[in-house]
Amino acid sequence: MQGAIARVCVVVAAAILNHPLLFPQENASLRDQDEELIARMREREERLEMEKARLELELSQSGSKQEEPGAEEAYSWCLWSTVTFVIFFTIELCRVDPADAEIRPAEDEDALLESGSITPSTVVLDKDILSSFCHKCTRASAHENWRVREFVEGLADDLLESLRSVCDREADMEVGDFVGVGSMFESWKACRPLTCDLLVPFSPPEPHSFRFQLWCGPGADAPPDLQGCGRISVHADGAAGCLCGAAGLGDDVLCLLHGGSDAPGAERGLDELLCSRNTPLLAKDRVMRWFQISVTKAWGRISHKYDFEVTFRNLDAAGALKVRFRSGKVIVMNIIPVVQLEDTDAYFVSHFPSDADAPADPYWPLSFAVYERNLLKHFAKRLPGNSCHLHCLQIVTFLHKKQTGLTGKSAITTYHLKTVLLHLLLSSSPSAWLAESMEHRLRDALGFLQRSLQEKTLRHALIGNRKVPEEIQLPEVIRRAEPLNLFRPLVLQSDLYAATVRHYQEMLRNAPVLLQEYTPHLSNGGLHHSLDQSL
Repeated sequence: MQGAIARVCVVVAAAILNHPLLFPQENASLRDQDEELIARMREREERLEMEKARLELELSQSGSKQEEPGAEEAYSWCLWSTVTFVIFFTIELCRVDPADAEIRPAEDEDALLESGSITPSTVVLDKDILSSFCHKCTRASAHENWRVREFVEGLADDLLESLRSVCDREADMEVGDFVGVGSMFESWKACRPLTCDLLVPFSPPEPHSFRFQLWCGPGADAPPDLQGCGRISVHADGAAGCLCGAAGLGDDVLCLLHGGSDAPGAERGLDELLCSRNTPLLAKDRVMRWFQISVTKAWGRISHKYDFEVTFRNLDAAGALKVRFRSGKVIVMNIIPVVQLEDTDAYFVSHFPSDADAPADPYWPLSFAVYERNLLKHFAKRLPGNSCHLHCLQIVTFLHKKQTGLTGKSAITTYHLKTVLLHLLLSSSPSAWLAESMEHRLRDALGFLQRSLQEKTLRHALIGNRKVPEEIQLPEVIRRAEPLNLFRPLVLQSDLYAATVRHYQEMLRNAPVLLQEYTPHLSNGGLHHSLDQSL
């Protein structure tokens, strides 16, 4: 019995020494670990302590019984050997992060660790080339981008004013003023064609109003693949105080203010309010069809004032316009109809310009583009005057766009790259973003993206992130929500994951050549390819 007790003590000691809190995994420190991960480790420690207490109780109970030596000793030895194996097996299971325990096909488990793969630390980045690239981007954004934004804002104001004039103010949706978001309005646009994203909020005519159900709200039942979305329902707010809307007056009573069909108590058909068939839920496809028809009519009324051509780039996306001047220059405008979430700066978006697999009706994705723009402005006030954070985003975006042109699309989007930058800004000090640190910060961004691909996890920068400063005034329901994994499709689709890993590896491998080829610099009197011509 003493031998059995000694073996149990050895097992317990090994469990404590082997615990992840005592010896974190390689290349990780407790200071850098996420608060949620630390909480899960503490839960595992409590479970191990409970297991230890249970074993001690069984030992005390077995010690009170009289056991004969011989066969019983052999039985005891087998019993405790089995217990030892179970405990060690449990410890190893506890060391696995539940986030990594999702569906992970075996054939792509180590896709990023194959022989011959390249890592951010091994990419050759010439400081002079990086500096020249950023100088060109800065010079372009300081002059040309400002002129483009000014032109787009003027055209959008004129177009929306015309749109309001062609709409029935008593029957159609009411259109508000646009909000500029995206890379052009955040001063990190690096690739052509120059693209401006404008959110245009709309609301139902009186006496109707919108009501919202978020995926993270009380009673929500959104499936896992629709996290980050919500539903919008249209409700009538009742009569506006006129007696003709009261019950029991009869159908033959005529109001001097309202006709029979215009009585404020009578609800309009849901189809007229752009809802899905036989439901009060707002339908994205109906909204986009209404908006596109309205924009077409509005442009027809003002087109004679302008000396350029405007066409729809995508018939399935409302407001996706291409402006082509006689000189051949092209500017892309994405005028996107959205619904404002109550009195916040979050908007339900009918579609994203780069969306290939938009959620089906009646679910609307929720955009935090305005909060992200404000967060970048918040950092700009605290970072050094010559900060390199936007340059890093421009370079990574440029490499991604060029690689996409070479090998086709992948699961990585420009929004993922922007999310990586926001995570790095939220977890580092302002002094780390000096201009001379650009090479290191660029490797940090590429390394963060590589780890996210390897773990198939890239959390949304704002949803469920308590590191977001209070000054941003993010809605509390969003701050308290569960973190959202933007790389969830990679967990479920092995082919997509493998293609995305190949895309990332090729992007790293081609980075030095792409930067050198498309960075303008004089050499023996010759000018290399210009960004203006190649992007």
